[in-house]
Amino acid sequence: MNMDIYDKINELYDRRREIELGGGDEKIDKQHEKGKLTARERIDLLVDEGSFVELNAFIEHRCNDFGLQGKKGPGDGVVTGYAKIHGRPIYLFSQDFTVFGGALGEMHAKKIAAVMDLAAENGTPFIGLNDSGGARIQEGVVSLDGYGHIFYRNSIYSGVIPQISVVLGPCAGGAVYSPAITDFVFMVEKTSQMFITGPKVIETVTGEKISSEDLGGAHVHNTVSGNAHFSGSTEQEVLEQVRLLLSYLPQNNEEKPPGKEAPEESDYRPDLTDLIPFDAIRPYDVRTVIENIMDKDSFMEVHQGFAKNMVVGFARMKGQTVGLVCNQPKYMAGGLDIDSSDKAARFIRFCDSFNIPIITFEDVTGFFPGVKQEHGGIIRHGAKILYAYSEAVVPKITVILRKAYGGAYVALNSKSIGADLVYAWPNAEIAVMGPQGAANIIFARDIQNSSDPEAERAKKIEEYREKFANPYVAASQGMVDDVIDPRETRIKLIQALDMLSGKKVKRPYKKHGNIPL
Repeated sequence: MNMDIYDKINELYDRRREIELGGGDEKIDKQHEKGKLTARERIDLLVDEGSFVELNAFIEHRCNDFGLQGKKGPGDGVVTGYAKIHGRPIYLFSQDFTVFGGALGEMHAKKIAAVMDLAAENGTPFIGLNDSGGARIQEGVVSLDGYGHIFYRNSIYSGVIPQISVVLGPCAGGAVYSPAITDFVFMVEKTSQMFITGPKVIETVTGEKISSEDLGGAHVHNTVSGNAHFSGSTEQEVLEQVRLLLSYLPQNNEEKPPGKEAPEESDYRPDLTDLIPFDAIRPYDVRTVIENIMDKDSFMEVHQGFAKNMVVGFARMKGQTVGLVCNQPKYMAGGLDIDSSDKAARFIRFCDSFNIPIITFEDVTGFFPGVKQEHGGIIRHGAKILYAYSEAVVPKITVILRKAYGGAYVALNSKSIGADLVYAWPNAEIAVMGPQGAANIIFARDIQNSSDPEAERAKKIEEYREKFANPYVAASQGMVDDVIDPRETRIKLIQALDMLSGKKVKRPYKKHGNIPL
Protein backbone atom coordinates (compact mmCIF):
# COMPACT_ATOMS: atom_id res chain seq x y z
CA MET A 1 0.00 0.00 0.00
CA ASN A 2 1.34 3.40 -0.95
CA MET A 3 1.14 5.41 2.30
CA ASP A 4 2.42 8.59 0.68
CA ILE A 5 -0.78 9.07 -1.33
CA TYR A 6 -2.93 8.56 1.77
CA ASP A 7 -0.89 11.14 3.64
CA LYS A 8 -1.57 13.55 0.81
CA ILE A 9 -5.28 12.71 0.84
CA ASN A 10 -5.41 13.25 4.61
CA GLU A 11 -3.66 16.57 4.14
CA LEU A 12 -6.32 17.51 1.56
CA TYR A 13 -9.14 16.83 4.03
CA ASP A 14 -7.33 18.67 6.81
CA ARG A 15 -7.00 21.71 4.55
CA ARG A 16 -10.67 21.50 3.58
CA ARG A 17 -11.73 21.33 7.24
CA GLU A 18 -9.63 24.39 7.99
CA ILE A 19 -11.24 26.29 5.10
CA GLU A 20 -14.74 25.24 6.18
CA LEU A 21 -14.07 26.63 9.66
CA GLY A 22 -13.54 30.07 8.15
CA GLY A 23 -12.37 32.44 10.86
CA GLY A 24 -12.56 29.76 13.54
CA ASP A 25 -14.96 28.77 16.31
CA GLU A 26 -14.66 32.02 18.25
CA LYS A 27 -15.67 34.19 15.29
CA ILE A 28 -18.42 31.76 14.32
CA ASP A 29 -19.83 32.08 17.86
CA LYS A 30 -19.75 35.88 17.53
CA GLN A 31 -21.65 35.63 14.25
CA HIS A 32 -24.30 33.50 15.94
CA GLU A 33 -24.52 35.90 18.89
CA LYS A 34 -25.50 38.66 16.45
CA GLY A 35 -28.37 36.48 15.24
CA LYS A 36 -26.55 35.76 11.98
CA LEU A 37 -25.68 32.48 10.29
CA THR A 38 -22.34 31.59 8.75
CA ALA A 39 -21.70 31.72 5.01
CA ARG A 40 -21.98 27.94 4.70
CA GLU A 41 -25.04 27.62 6.94
CA ARG A 42 -26.80 30.10 4.65
CA ILE A 43 -25.93 28.09 1.55
CA ASP A 44 -27.26 24.92 3.18
CA LEU A 45 -30.59 26.62 3.89
CA LEU A 46 -30.87 28.13 0.41
CA VAL A 47 -30.08 25.22 -1.91
CA ASP A 48 -31.40 21.70 -2.36
CA GLU A 49 -29.90 19.36 0.21
CA GLY A 50 -26.47 18.01 -0.76
CA SER A 51 -26.37 19.87 -4.09
CA PHE A 52 -23.71 22.52 -3.35
CA VAL A 53 -20.35 22.16 -5.11
CA GLU A 54 -17.67 24.62 -4.00
CA LEU A 55 -15.25 26.31 -6.41
CA ASN A 56 -11.87 27.94 -5.76
CA ALA A 57 -11.92 26.97 -2.08
CA PHE A 58 -8.13 27.22 -1.75
CA ILE A 59 -7.79 30.81 -3.00
CA GLU A 60 -6.12 33.18 -0.51
CA HIS A 61 -5.08 36.82 -0.58
CA ARG A 62 -1.60 37.82 -1.73
CA CYS A 63 -1.28 41.12 0.12
CA ASN A 64 1.80 41.73 2.27
CA ASP A 65 1.03 45.27 3.43
CA PHE A 66 -0.46 46.77 6.59
CA GLY A 67 -0.23 43.68 8.73
CA LEU A 68 -1.71 41.17 6.28
CA GLN A 69 1.61 39.44 5.60
CA GLY A 70 1.44 35.91 6.94
CA LYS A 71 -2.23 36.25 7.92
CA LYS A 72 -4.32 33.40 6.58
CA GLY A 73 -7.78 34.08 5.25
CA PRO A 74 -9.48 30.80 4.27
CA GLY A 75 -11.22 31.21 0.91
CA ASP A 76 -10.36 34.92 1.14
CA GLY A 77 -13.63 35.62 2.92
CA VAL A 78 -16.10 34.30 0.36
CA VAL A 79 -17.55 30.90 -0.54
CA THR A 80 -18.46 30.40 -4.21
CA GLY A 81 -19.88 27.54 -6.24
CA TYR A 82 -22.94 26.03 -7.86
CA ALA A 83 -25.95 24.11 -6.61
CA LYS A 84 -29.60 23.39 -7.36
CA ILE A 85 -32.84 25.01 -6.20
CA HIS A 86 -36.05 23.11 -7.02
CA GLY A 87 -33.80 20.78 -9.02
CA ARG A 88 -32.59 23.58 -11.31
CA PRO A 89 -28.97 24.80 -11.33
CA ILE A 90 -27.87 28.14 -9.90
CA TYR A 91 -24.50 29.77 -9.15
CA LEU A 92 -23.82 31.75 -6.01
CA PHE A 93 -21.40 33.44 -3.65
CA SER A 94 -21.71 33.76 0.11
CA GLN A 95 -19.48 36.26 1.91
CA ASP A 96 -17.88 35.00 5.12
CA PHE A 97 -17.93 37.67 7.82
CA THR A 98 -15.70 35.50 10.05
CA VAL A 99 -12.78 36.00 7.63
CA PHE A 100 -11.55 39.60 7.42
CA GLY A 101 -15.13 40.73 8.18
CA GLY A 102 -16.11 39.55 4.70
CA ALA A 103 -14.17 42.53 3.30
CA LEU A 104 -13.64 42.43 -0.46
CA GLY A 105 -10.08 42.19 -1.72
CA GLU A 106 -8.47 41.31 -5.04
CA MET A 107 -8.84 37.51 -4.86
CA HIS A 108 -12.22 37.70 -3.14
CA ALA A 109 -13.50 39.69 -6.13
CA LYS A 110 -11.79 37.35 -8.57
CA LYS A 111 -13.71 34.40 -7.10
CA ILE A 112 -17.04 36.20 -7.44
CA ALA A 113 -16.33 37.38 -11.00
CA ALA A 114 -15.33 33.86 -12.06
CA VAL A 115 -18.55 32.30 -10.78
CA MET A 116 -20.64 35.09 -12.35
CA ASP A 117 -19.06 34.30 -15.72
CA LEU A 118 -19.93 30.63 -15.27
CA ALA A 119 -23.54 31.53 -14.45
CA ALA A 120 -23.86 33.62 -17.61
CA GLU A 121 -22.13 31.07 -19.83
CA ASN A 122 -24.41 28.31 -18.53
CA GLY A 123 -27.58 30.37 -18.52
CA THR A 124 -28.46 30.02 -14.84
CA PRO A 125 -29.64 32.48 -12.16
CA PHE A 126 -26.96 34.08 -9.96
CA ILE A 127 -27.43 34.71 -6.24
CA GLY A 128 -25.19 36.83 -4.02
CA LEU A 129 -25.33 36.43 -0.24
CA ASN A 130 -23.84 39.70 1.04
CA ASP A 131 -22.32 40.14 4.52
CA SER A 132 -19.27 42.36 4.31
CA GLY A 133 -17.48 45.23 5.98
CA GLY A 134 -16.80 46.71 2.54
CA ALA A 135 -13.55 47.17 0.64
CA ARG A 136 -10.42 45.65 2.22
CA ILE A 137 -8.58 48.86 3.02
CA GLN A 138 -5.18 47.12 3.42
CA GLU A 139 -5.26 46.13 -0.27
CA GLY A 140 -5.92 49.68 -1.41
CA VAL A 141 -7.04 50.40 -4.94
CA VAL A 142 -7.07 46.75 -6.08
CA SER A 143 -10.10 46.16 -3.86
CA LEU A 144 -11.91 49.00 -5.63
CA ASP A 145 -10.89 47.51 -8.96
CA GLY A 146 -12.42 44.24 -7.75
CA TYR A 147 -15.76 45.94 -7.19
CA GLY A 148 -15.57 47.33 -10.72
CA HIS A 149 -15.23 43.83 -12.18
CA ILE A 150 -18.36 42.75 -10.28
CA PHE A 151 -20.40 45.84 -11.25
CA TYR A 152 -19.44 45.33 -14.88
CA ARG A 153 -20.75 41.77 -14.85
CA ASN A 154 -23.92 42.77 -13.00
CA SER A 155 -24.59 45.24 -15.81
CA ILE A 156 -23.60 43.11 -18.80
CA TYR A 157 -25.52 40.06 -17.56
CA SER A 158 -28.60 42.12 -16.64
CA GLY A 159 -31.52 40.82 -18.68
CA VAL A 160 -29.53 37.69 -19.59
CA ILE A 161 -29.83 35.75 -16.32
CA PRO A 162 -31.87 36.59 -13.22
CA GLN A 163 -29.63 38.17 -10.56
CA ILE A 164 -30.67 38.16 -6.90
CA SER A 165 -28.94 39.90 -3.99
CA VAL A 166 -29.54 38.85 -0.40
CA VAL A 167 -28.20 41.34 2.15
CA LEU A 168 -27.59 39.47 5.40
CA GLY A 169 -25.40 41.92 7.30
CA PRO A 170 -23.64 45.20 6.52
CA CYS A 171 -23.31 46.28 2.90
CA ALA A 172 -21.66 49.69 2.79
CA GLY A 173 -19.86 52.08 0.48
CA GLY A 174 -19.27 50.92 -3.07
CA ALA A 175 -20.50 47.44 -2.14
CA VAL A 176 -24.13 48.61 -2.31
CA TYR A 177 -23.98 49.19 -6.04
CA SER A 178 -23.83 45.52 -6.92
CA PRO A 179 -27.19 44.77 -5.23
CA ALA A 180 -28.59 47.98 -6.74
CA ILE A 181 -27.91 46.70 -10.28
CA THR A 182 -29.33 43.22 -9.67
CA ASP A 183 -32.98 42.38 -10.26
CA PHE A 184 -34.17 41.77 -6.70
CA VAL A 185 -32.81 42.66 -3.26
CA PHE A 186 -33.76 40.80 -0.07
CA MET A 187 -32.99 42.07 3.45
CA VAL A 188 -33.36 40.80 7.02
CA GLU A 189 -34.97 43.06 9.61
CA LYS A 190 -32.62 44.29 12.36
CA THR A 191 -29.45 42.64 10.96
CA SER A 192 -29.17 43.94 7.36
CA GLN A 193 -28.04 47.44 6.41
CA MET A 194 -27.19 49.19 3.16
CA PHE A 195 -25.76 52.70 2.92
CA ILE A 196 -23.18 54.65 0.94
CA THR A 197 -21.80 56.43 4.01
CA GLY A 198 -22.28 55.16 7.55
CA PRO A 199 -23.74 57.03 10.54
CA LYS A 200 -20.33 58.14 11.85
CA VAL A 201 -19.29 59.71 8.56
CA ILE A 202 -22.68 61.42 8.19
CA GLU A 203 -22.41 62.85 11.70
CA THR A 204 -18.88 64.12 11.02
CA VAL A 205 -19.79 65.75 7.70
CA THR A 206 -23.35 67.01 8.28
CA GLY A 207 -23.85 66.85 12.04
CA GLU A 208 -26.87 64.55 11.63
CA LYS A 209 -27.14 61.71 14.16
CA ILE A 210 -28.82 58.48 13.08
CA SER A 211 -28.50 54.76 13.83
CA SER A 212 -27.41 52.20 11.23
CA GLU A 213 -30.88 50.66 11.27
CA ASP A 214 -32.69 53.97 10.77
CA LEU A 215 -30.25 54.97 8.06
CA GLY A 216 -30.19 51.83 5.96
CA GLY A 217 -32.10 48.99 7.58
CA ALA A 218 -34.52 46.59 5.93
CA HIS A 219 -37.60 48.63 6.85
CA VAL A 220 -36.16 51.84 5.38
CA HIS A 221 -35.18 50.27 2.07
CA ASN A 222 -38.42 48.29 1.72
CA THR A 223 -40.73 51.22 2.45
CA VAL A 224 -38.95 54.56 1.92
CA SER A 225 -36.11 54.28 -0.59
CA GLY A 226 -37.40 51.32 -2.59
CA ASN A 227 -33.86 49.93 -2.82
CA ALA A 228 -35.02 46.53 -1.52
CA HIS A 229 -37.90 44.38 -2.76
CA PHE A 230 -38.39 41.83 0.02
CA SER A 231 -37.72 41.53 3.75
CA GLY A 232 -38.16 38.97 6.49
CA SER A 233 -37.68 38.71 10.23
CA THR A 234 -35.10 35.90 10.04
CA GLU A 235 -32.45 34.70 7.61
CA GLN A 236 -34.32 31.41 7.26
CA GLU A 237 -37.50 33.24 6.21
CA VAL A 238 -35.66 35.40 3.68
CA LEU A 239 -33.81 32.48 2.10
CA GLU A 240 -37.10 30.60 1.77
CA GLN A 241 -38.49 33.65 -0.05
CA VAL A 242 -35.57 33.48 -2.49
CA ARG A 243 -36.40 29.85 -3.23
CA LEU A 244 -40.06 30.80 -3.78
CA LEU A 245 -39.16 33.66 -6.14
CA LEU A 246 -37.01 31.39 -8.30
CA SER A 247 -39.99 29.06 -8.80
CA TYR A 248 -41.62 31.80 -10.93
CA LEU A 249 -38.56 32.64 -13.05
CA PRO A 250 -36.94 31.07 -16.11
CA GLN A 251 -33.28 30.14 -15.99
CA ASN A 252 -32.35 32.78 -18.55
CA ASN A 253 -33.70 35.13 -21.21
CA GLU A 254 -33.97 32.40 -23.85
CA GLU A 255 -36.38 30.28 -21.84
CA LYS A 256 -39.98 30.64 -20.73
CA PRO A 257 -40.82 30.45 -17.02
CA PRO A 258 -41.43 26.99 -15.57
CA GLY A 259 -45.03 25.81 -15.44
CA LYS A 260 -46.87 24.15 -12.60
CA GLU A 261 -49.75 21.75 -12.76
CA ALA A 262 -52.92 23.78 -13.21
CA PRO A 263 -55.29 23.59 -10.23
CA GLU A 264 -58.66 21.98 -10.76
CA GLU A 265 -61.08 24.84 -10.22
CA SER A 266 -63.84 26.70 -12.01
CA ASP A 267 -62.64 29.64 -14.08
CA TYR A 268 -65.99 31.41 -13.70
CA ARG A 269 -65.69 33.74 -10.70
CA PRO A 270 -69.10 34.96 -9.47
CA ASP A 271 -67.66 36.88 -6.49
CA LEU A 272 -65.97 39.47 -8.72
CA THR A 273 -69.16 41.50 -9.15
CA ASP A 274 -69.19 42.26 -5.41
CA LEU A 275 -65.49 43.05 -4.91
CA ILE A 276 -65.29 46.48 -6.51
CA PRO A 277 -67.60 49.31 -5.37
CA PHE A 278 -69.67 50.75 -8.21
CA ASP A 279 -69.06 54.25 -6.78
CA ALA A 280 -65.86 55.35 -8.58
CA ILE A 281 -64.41 57.16 -5.55
CA ARG A 282 -64.81 54.41 -2.97
CA PRO A 283 -61.54 52.57 -2.18
CA TYR A 284 -60.98 48.82 -2.22
CA ASP A 285 -57.98 46.47 -2.09
CA VAL A 286 -56.92 45.33 -5.56
CA ARG A 287 -55.31 42.28 -3.97
CA THR A 288 -58.78 40.81 -3.49
CA VAL A 289 -59.28 41.05 -7.25
CA ILE A 290 -55.90 39.43 -7.89
CA GLU A 291 -56.63 36.57 -5.51
CA ASN A 292 -60.01 35.98 -7.14
CA ILE A 293 -58.68 35.87 -10.70
CA MET A 294 -55.27 34.19 -10.39
CA ASP A 295 -54.54 30.58 -9.39
CA LYS A 296 -55.28 30.13 -5.69
CA ASP A 297 -52.48 31.30 -3.34
CA SER A 298 -50.14 31.94 -6.27
CA PHE A 299 -49.55 35.69 -5.89
CA MET A 300 -46.07 36.75 -4.75
CA GLU A 301 -45.99 40.52 -4.30
CA VAL A 302 -42.82 42.46 -5.11
CA HIS A 303 -41.96 45.77 -3.43
CA GLN A 304 -44.92 45.29 -1.08
CA GLY A 305 -44.04 48.11 1.32
CA PHE A 306 -42.90 50.68 -1.26
CA ALA A 307 -45.17 52.95 -3.36
CA LYS A 308 -48.31 51.23 -2.09
CA ASN A 309 -50.52 52.93 -4.67
CA MET A 310 -49.13 50.41 -7.16
CA VAL A 311 -49.18 46.63 -6.66
CA VAL A 312 -46.78 44.48 -8.71
CA GLY A 313 -45.77 40.86 -8.45
CA PHE A 314 -45.82 37.36 -9.88
CA ALA A 315 -48.76 34.98 -9.98
CA ARG A 316 -49.89 31.96 -11.97
CA MET A 317 -52.67 31.56 -14.46
CA LYS A 318 -53.44 27.90 -15.13
CA GLY A 319 -49.99 27.08 -13.75
CA GLN A 320 -48.14 29.60 -15.94
CA THR A 321 -46.19 32.57 -14.54
CA VAL A 322 -47.54 36.04 -15.25
CA GLY A 323 -46.43 39.47 -14.07
CA LEU A 324 -49.11 41.74 -12.58
CA VAL A 325 -49.12 45.55 -12.63
CA CYS A 326 -52.10 46.94 -10.74
CA ASN A 327 -53.34 50.28 -9.48
CA GLN A 328 -54.20 50.18 -5.77
CA PRO A 329 -57.24 52.43 -5.04
CA LYS A 330 -56.67 51.82 -1.33
CA TYR A 331 -53.75 54.30 -1.46
CA MET A 332 -53.78 57.73 -3.14
CA ALA A 333 -56.87 56.63 -5.11
CA GLY A 334 -54.51 54.50 -7.21
CA GLY A 335 -52.96 57.60 -8.82
CA LEU A 336 -49.49 57.41 -10.34
CA ASP A 337 -46.68 59.31 -8.61
CA ILE A 338 -42.89 59.31 -8.92
CA ASP A 339 -42.22 56.21 -6.82
CA SER A 340 -45.03 54.09 -8.26
CA SER A 341 -43.89 54.98 -11.79
CA ASP A 342 -40.37 53.75 -11.02
CA LYS A 343 -41.71 50.64 -9.32
CA ALA A 344 -43.95 49.66 -12.22
CA ALA A 345 -41.47 50.48 -14.99
CA ARG A 346 -38.67 48.41 -13.43
CA PHE A 347 -40.98 45.42 -12.94
CA ILE A 348 -42.33 45.64 -16.50
CA ARG A 349 -38.79 45.65 -17.90
CA PHE A 350 -37.84 42.62 -15.79
CA CYS A 351 -40.87 40.67 -17.06
CA ASP A 352 -40.07 41.60 -20.64
CA SER A 353 -36.43 40.52 -20.21
CA PHE A 354 -37.46 37.07 -19.05
CA ASN A 355 -40.46 36.24 -21.23
CA ILE A 356 -43.12 36.73 -18.57
CA PRO A 357 -46.52 37.93 -19.89
CA ILE A 358 -47.78 41.16 -18.30
CA ILE A 359 -51.35 41.61 -17.11
CA THR A 360 -52.43 45.11 -16.03
CA PHE A 361 -55.42 45.70 -13.75
CA GLU A 362 -56.27 49.36 -14.24
CA ASP A 363 -58.20 51.70 -11.96
CA VAL A 364 -56.41 55.03 -12.16
CA THR A 365 -57.45 58.63 -11.56
CA GLY A 366 -54.38 60.05 -13.28
CA PHE A 367 -50.88 61.22 -12.45
CA PHE A 368 -50.75 62.58 -8.92
CA PRO A 369 -50.88 66.41 -8.84
CA GLY A 370 -48.76 68.75 -6.73
CA VAL A 371 -45.73 71.03 -6.70
CA LYS A 372 -43.59 68.38 -4.97
CA GLN A 373 -44.36 65.84 -7.70
CA GLU A 374 -43.77 68.30 -10.53
CA HIS A 375 -40.50 69.57 -9.09
CA GLY A 376 -39.43 66.02 -8.28
CA GLY A 377 -39.68 65.08 -11.95
CA ILE A 378 -43.03 63.31 -12.35
CA ILE A 379 -42.79 64.00 -16.09
CA ARG A 380 -39.52 62.09 -16.38
CA HIS A 381 -40.54 59.32 -13.98
CA GLY A 382 -44.01 58.89 -15.44
CA ALA A 383 -42.46 58.59 -18.89
CA LYS A 384 -40.67 55.45 -17.68
CA ILE A 385 -43.98 53.56 -17.58
CA LEU A 386 -44.84 54.67 -21.11
CA TYR A 387 -41.39 53.64 -22.28
CA ALA A 388 -41.40 50.28 -20.49
CA TYR A 389 -44.79 49.21 -21.84
CA SER A 390 -44.03 50.44 -25.35
CA GLU A 391 -40.69 48.64 -25.42
CA ALA A 392 -41.96 45.31 -24.02
CA VAL A 393 -42.59 42.55 -26.58
CA VAL A 394 -44.08 39.89 -24.30
CA PRO A 395 -47.87 39.34 -24.32
CA LYS A 396 -49.49 42.44 -22.77
CA ILE A 397 -53.11 42.44 -21.61
CA THR A 398 -55.03 45.18 -19.78
CA VAL A 399 -58.27 44.89 -17.83
CA ILE A 400 -59.89 48.25 -16.99
CA LEU A 401 -61.70 47.55 -13.74
CA ARG A 402 -63.21 50.95 -13.05
CA LYS A 403 -61.48 54.27 -13.92
CA ALA A 404 -59.01 55.06 -16.70
CA TYR A 405 -58.47 58.80 -16.87
CA GLY A 406 -56.15 61.07 -18.83
CA GLY A 407 -52.50 60.42 -19.57
CA ALA A 408 -52.43 57.65 -16.98
CA TYR A 409 -54.92 55.69 -19.13
CA VAL A 410 -52.53 55.96 -22.06
CA ALA A 411 -49.49 55.08 -19.92
CA LEU A 412 -50.98 51.93 -18.42
CA ASN A 413 -50.70 49.63 -21.41
CA SER A 414 -53.30 51.18 -23.70
CA LYS A 415 -53.74 49.90 -27.27
CA SER A 416 -51.91 52.95 -28.59
CA ILE A 417 -48.65 51.99 -26.85
CA GLY A 418 -48.73 48.33 -27.77
CA ALA A 419 -51.26 46.41 -25.68
CA ASP A 420 -52.23 43.17 -27.40
CA LEU A 421 -55.68 43.13 -25.81
CA VAL A 422 -57.61 45.60 -23.67
CA TYR A 423 -60.72 44.47 -21.83
CA ALA A 424 -63.08 46.68 -19.83
CA TRP A 425 -65.70 45.86 -17.27
CA PRO A 426 -69.13 47.38 -18.09
CA ASN A 427 -68.84 49.92 -15.25
CA ALA A 428 -65.49 51.23 -16.55
CA GLU A 429 -65.07 54.96 -17.10
CA ILE A 430 -62.57 55.82 -19.84
CA ALA A 431 -62.16 59.55 -20.37
CA VAL A 432 -59.77 62.49 -20.57
CA MET A 433 -60.63 63.25 -16.96
CA GLY A 434 -63.22 62.39 -14.32
CA PRO A 435 -66.83 63.49 -14.92
CA GLN A 436 -66.79 65.97 -12.01
CA GLY A 437 -63.70 67.82 -13.25
CA ALA A 438 -64.74 67.67 -16.88
CA ALA A 439 -68.22 69.02 -16.19
CA ASN A 440 -66.80 71.91 -14.17
CA ILE A 441 -64.64 72.92 -17.13
CA ILE A 442 -66.86 72.19 -20.13
CA PHE A 443 -70.09 73.47 -18.60
CA ALA A 444 -68.65 76.19 -16.34
CA ARG A 445 -70.80 78.96 -17.90
CA ASP A 446 -74.01 76.88 -17.87
CA ILE A 447 -73.49 76.02 -14.20
CA GLN A 448 -72.64 79.60 -13.25
CA ASN A 449 -75.68 81.06 -15.04
CA SER A 450 -78.12 78.48 -13.66
CA SER A 451 -80.70 79.39 -11.05
CA ASP A 452 -79.65 76.23 -9.17
CA PRO A 453 -75.90 75.76 -9.83
CA GLU A 454 -75.57 72.58 -7.75
CA ALA A 455 -78.46 70.84 -9.48
CA GLU A 456 -77.13 71.97 -12.86
CA ARG A 457 -73.65 70.69 -11.98
CA ALA A 458 -75.06 67.27 -11.02
CA LYS A 459 -77.03 67.17 -14.26
CA LYS A 460 -73.97 68.04 -16.38
CA ILE A 461 -71.79 65.51 -14.55
CA GLU A 462 -74.31 62.80 -15.38
CA GLU A 463 -74.54 64.05 -18.97
CA TYR A 464 -70.77 63.80 -19.36
CA ARG A 465 -70.70 60.36 -17.74
CA GLU A 466 -73.38 59.06 -20.09
CA LYS A 467 -71.65 60.43 -23.17
CA PHE A 468 -67.96 59.74 -22.48
CA ALA A 469 -67.28 58.01 -19.17
CA ASN A 470 -68.18 54.48 -20.21
CA PRO A 471 -66.34 51.71 -22.03
CA TYR A 472 -68.50 51.72 -25.15
CA VAL A 473 -67.20 54.94 -26.67
CA ALA A 474 -63.61 53.60 -26.43
CA ALA A 475 -64.77 50.19 -27.69
CA SER A 476 -66.43 51.83 -30.71
CA GLN A 477 -63.06 53.37 -31.60
CA GLY A 478 -61.14 50.08 -31.21
CA MET A 479 -59.32 51.25 -28.08
CA VAL A 480 -61.05 48.53 -26.06
CA ASP A 481 -61.20 45.07 -27.64
CA ASP A 482 -64.14 43.84 -25.61
CA VAL A 483 -66.43 44.82 -22.77
CA ILE A 484 -66.65 41.74 -20.58
CA ASP A 485 -68.68 40.32 -17.73
CA PRO A 486 -66.42 40.67 -14.64
CA ARG A 487 -67.22 37.09 -13.66
CA GLU A 488 -65.62 35.88 -16.92
CA THR A 489 -62.36 37.83 -16.48
CA ARG A 490 -60.28 34.77 -15.65
CA ILE A 491 -61.74 32.87 -18.61
CA LYS A 492 -60.94 35.73 -20.98
CA LEU A 493 -57.37 36.07 -19.66
CA ILE A 494 -56.69 32.35 -20.01
CA GLN A 495 -57.94 32.43 -23.60
CA ALA A 496 -55.87 35.52 -24.36
CA LEU A 497 -52.64 34.10 -22.92
CA ASP A 498 -53.14 30.93 -24.93
CA MET A 499 -53.77 32.95 -28.10
CA LEU A 500 -50.67 35.11 -27.50
CA SER A 501 -48.32 32.25 -26.53
CA GLY A 502 -46.52 32.33 -29.88
CA LYS A 503 -46.13 36.11 -30.06
CA LYS A 504 -43.04 37.36 -31.91
CA VAL A 505 -42.21 41.02 -32.50
CA LYS A 506 -39.50 42.50 -34.72
CA ARG A 507 -38.21 45.93 -33.81
CA PRO A 508 -35.81 48.32 -35.60
CA TYR A 509 -32.15 47.53 -34.97
CA LYS A 510 -30.53 49.57 -32.22
CA LYS A 511 -27.96 49.09 -29.48
CA HIS A 512 -30.55 50.07 -26.89
CA GLY A 513 -33.03 52.85 -26.32
CA ASN A 514 -32.52 55.87 -24.10
CA ILE A 515 -35.11 55.40 -21.35
CA PRO A 516 -35.70 58.63 -19.39
CA LEU A 517 -33.83 57.66 -16.25
